[in-house]
Amino acid sequence: MTSTKPMRQRVEEYIRALQEEIVGAFEALDPNAPKFKRDSWIRAQGGSGQSCVFAVPPSVEAATAKNTILEKAGVNISIVHGMLPPPAIKQMRADHASLPLPEDVKGASLPFFAAGLSLVVHPRNPHAPTVHLNYRYFEITEPTDASETPKVLAWWFGGGSDLTPSYLYEDDAVHFHKTLKEASDKHGTALFPAFKKWCDEYFYITHRGETRGVGGIFFDDLSEGPHARLPSSSDGARPATADTIFELIKSLGSAFVPSYLPILARRHAIPYTAEERRWQLLRRGRYVEFNLVYDRGTKFGLMTPGARIESILMSLPEEARWEYMSDMGEAGTREGDLMEVLRTPRDWI
Repeated sequence: MTSTKPMRQRVEEYIRALQEEIVGAFEALDPNAPKFKRDSWIRAQGGSGQSCVFAVPPSVEAATAKNTILEKAGVNISIVHGMLPPPAIKQMRADHASLPLPEDVKGASLPFFAAGLSLVVHPRNPHAPTVHLNYRYFEITEPTDASETPKVLAWWFGGGSDLTPSYLYEDDAVHFHKTLKEASDKHGTALFPAFKKWCDEYFYITHRGETRGVGGIFFDDLSEGPHARLPSSSDGARPATADTIFELIKSLGSAFVPSYLPILARRHAIPYTAEERRWQLLRRGRYVEFNLVYDRGTKFGLMTPGARIESILMSLPEEARWEYMSDMGEAGTREGDLMEVLRTPRDWI
């Protein structure tokens, strides 16, 4: 049965519940570690959010800090609104064709609404992979009187989830992709192959000639009508509407815990060497490069008036390395095995 609630309200309710589910799963996995810090905030220009961040406080004894499963993690939600100026509309149109042209709105700023959940988890152990997830809803409306119901001019969903290991465990990559495929297939078997390819293309560090990790799924500008970017399917899947796309988003969001927590549970206690830790920090350096140079969400957040920088840069690890002319994985080594799949992305299932 289709809900009568506005989509923005339905999205907000879902991401709040999903945030609690995910944070609770991490806290249950490591009950002796410090709890996530829950930081609620208000955006002066409109909206609010809650950042749930894991970082070991300096006051915690060193022995305790070294034994936590996570080194740094953030599970953040934001529900914000305001005015999108013409330059921002023009820039965003490159990736979102459903946005109105600047001349169509006579150079005016337009009201926007954006809600989403974003997480990045950096485990302490080099054998446990970093993971990222983001699911979001964006809406542009006509300027109206406060007493009127705004007319939606454009809307879309975007997001995805991807895995970034420092050491390659093929069964981890298979499990992660298989879980996401099962969630996608409920809504059409054409989705996962398209989203996987999109992920490999998006999370590509052009100046390094390698992907950020072993992939997952990624999509953007999922909407309906002439600008829809939802892959077609011949398996009887329902046509793309706001309701059907939101159901897909919920399936994928709810697949996160079973896709990642089993991997973290079996890798976090593997003994590791100082050299393996060094390699992990070098790979984190690549992660930082992608997020600051290419990531659309980071760039959009930094350009948004009243942006909350702490939340935007939550994705960056506490420690990383950049070594001059460092060898990044010789053939025949565990490090080289990882580099091979980063330079030539693989289909894992």
